[in-house]
Amino acid sequence: MNAVVASLPQDASPDAAKRIAVVLLGTGVVGGAWLRLLNTPAGGRLSLVAAANSRWQQTDPEALAQRRIREHLDRGGDGRDDAVLLAALDGSDAAVRVVVDATASDALAATHADWLARGYHVVTANKAAVGGSLAAWRKLHQARQSGCSRYGDAATVGAGLPVISTLRRLRACGDALLKLEGVFSGSLSWLFSRYDGRVAFSELLCQARELGYSEPDPRADLSGQDVARKLLILARSAGFELEPGDVEVENLVPEALRALPLDAFLERAGELDAELAARHAAAAAEGRALRYLARLDSDGTARVGLQAVSPEHPAHALRGTDNQFALTTSRYHTQPLVIQGPGAGAEVTAQALLGDILALA
Repeated sequence: MNAVVASLPQDASPDAAKRIAVVLLGTGVVGGAWLRLLNTPAGGRLSLVAAANSRWQQTDPEALAQRRIREHLDRGGDGRDDAVLLAALDGSDAAVRVVVDATASDALAATHADWLARGYHVVTANKAAVGGSLAAWRKLHQARQSGCSRYGDAATVGAGLPVISTLRRLRACGDALLKLEGVFSGSLSWLFSRYDGRVAFSELLCQARELGYSEPDPRADLSGQDVARKLLILARSAGFELEPGDVEVENLVPEALRALPLDAFLERAGELDAELAARHAAAAAEGRALRYLARLDSDGTARVGLQAVSPEHPAHALRGTDNQFALTTSRYHTQPLVIQGPGAGAEVTAQALLGDILALA
C-alpha cells in the first residue's frame, strides 16, 4: 500500500479533496458521543465508512447513515474483522483517511504504530499506546516521524484540554519544563474537593459511583494507575523518556481490598475511612486540604499520590470534577502556567477526537 494517503485516485470527485473518511473503533460511551457529533454541522466533512464495537461491525453505507448505528451494533452485525474495516477505508476516495480508536483496548493500541506505518492517520482516546512501555512508545514515535501520517492524541489526557499541545509547543520553542503538577482525575478531584471529614469517605465514594463520576469499580481510580499513565504521557510530551515503573504511585486501596470481587470491595469500603480521616484531620489542623496530585520534576522524578496542599497552592481551590495542570518552566517561573477545566466526560472527549480529525485537513 502506498504510504502517502493524501493523493487521490484519478477518477476521484472534486469534493473528495474536502472530505475525511473515518473508521470508528469503539461505540461505547465516548464513541457514541462522537457519533452524535457526526450529525452536527461540525461533522459535515466527515464520511463514516465503517464502525465497530468489540464483536460486531458495519460497513454498509445505508446502515452507517442511520442515527442509531451504535444501538444497531449492540444487537449484532457482521463479525469483527479489522482487515475488512481498513479495506472500507482504502475504498474511499477521500483525501484524508483516519482510524479513530475510542476504546481502552491494549491490543488495539498495539496496532497504532502499524496503522501509521501503512499510511493511515490515527486519532485516539486510548492511552495504552502513548502511556505504555517505553519501547512501544518509541515505536509509535518513530512511525509518527517517518511518514505522512499524523497521530492525534489530545483526548488521552484532560479530555482535550490543551495541555499536551502546550507542552509540545513550549518544548519546540526551547522552553524547559521545571515542574508539572496537578490533579489529573475528575473522580479524585470531585472526591477530595468534597471530602471535609464530616461525611465518611466511603459514603462519598458511593455517591461518586452513583453519579457516574467514578469507574464502575472505583479501585480503578483509587489505585492511581490512570493518573500515573496520564503523567507518563505528559512527561514524554515534554521530552522525558520514562518507563511506567519510573512513576511512584500511591494506591489508596488497602492491600487487603485490592484483589476482592467488586461486591465484596464495596461492602468493605468503610475500611478506607479511618486512614483518610486521620490524614484529613492532620491536613486541616495546618489549614491545608487533601488533593490527589501528580508531579514531575526537572530531573525526571515522577510521583502521584495524596498530598496536603496550602491555600496558596493552585489545586487548593479546585472544585467539582475539574482537572488542573500547573506548568512551571524557565519562562513561566514567577508563577505557573495553569490549564484547568473539565477533564472527563464523553462529550468533551468526543469533541477532542473530532478536533484532532478536523486538524488533519
